[in-house]
Amino acid sequence: MFECVINIAEGRDLEALDDVARRAGTSCRDRHSDPVHNRSVFTLVAEASPLAHDVRALISAAYEHFDLRSHEGVHPRFGVVDVVPFVAYHDDETVAMALRDETATWLADTFEVPVFFYVGHPSPDARTLPEVRRRAFLDLPPDRGPQSASPSRGASALGVRDVLVAWNLWLSGVSLEETKKLAAALRGPAVRSLGFDLGGSTQVSCNLVTPDEVGPGFVYDAVQERVGESRIVRGELVGLIPESVLQNEAPERWERLGLSRDATIEVRSA
Repeated sequence: MFECVINIAEGRDLEALDDVARRAGTSCRDRHSDPVHNRSVFTLVAEASPLAHDVRALISAAYEHFDLRSHEGVHPRFGVVDVVPFVAYHDDETVAMALRDETATWLADTFEVPVFFYVGHPSPDARTLPEVRRRAFLDLPPDRGPQSASPSRGASALGVRDVLVAWNLWLSGVSLEETKKLAAALRGPAVRSLGFDLGGSTQVSCNLVTPDEVGPGFVYDAVQERVGESRIVRGELVGLIPESVLQNEAPERWERLGLSRDATIEVRSA
C-alpha cells in the first residue's frame, strides 16, 4: 500500500475542490482545505497502479480549475500542484521511487511544468523540501521539464519520504513575532515548523518528520510551557495520522490535540 499526499495551492473554491476530490477516485481518503493558508491537502492511499492513475487524474483536474497568478495565501508555494510526496506505507520504497519518477516525467511532458525532486531526510546526494524551496531556480535547476516556471501552473516538488504528520497549533493573544520564535525553538531534525499570522490568531504550523518519536503532544507541551494553556486555542491535524502515532498519545488528550481514530490511515483505507 502506498500513500500520496498532494498539496494544492487552493483552499477557498470548495466547489472546484470537491470536483478535484471526485476526479481522484477511490484512492482519495481525505481532503483538508484551509481558506487562510489558501491550500488543500489531499491524502490518497492505494496500491501502486490505481494510485498512479488517481494521482494523475487529481493533478489534471487541479490544473483545469486553478491558476497560480490569482493565488494569495500565507503558506509558501511555488506551484498550483505544489508538493507531491510518495510514501511506501509498510511497502517497498523502490516502488515509491518509481511512482515519483514516472509521475514527474508525465507531469513535465504533459503540462510543461518544472519538477524538482526531494527526499524526507537530508543526504549528500538528495535535497529536502525546505532546501528545494530555498534554492529552486536560483542555483538549483529542475530535475524534469523546462528551466523556468509556468506563469499559470508554477512548478512542482515531487518526493519520496517516510510517513510524516502535518499538524498545526492555533494560538490566541500571541504576537506573530513570538509565534515565529516558538516555531524556531521547535525546529530541528524531527520538527519542521513555521509561524503564521492568520488574522485574529496565530499558528505554529508543523511537519512532524519522525512522528512515532516526536508527536503532536510533544509540540503542544513545549508551546504550553512557553505561553501557557490559556493561549492555546486548539490543535489541528492536516490529513491523516498513522494508528501508531495516535496510540502514543493518551486518549483523553485526543480531542485537545485535534486527533481521532477516524482520522487514521488505517481506518480510512480499510
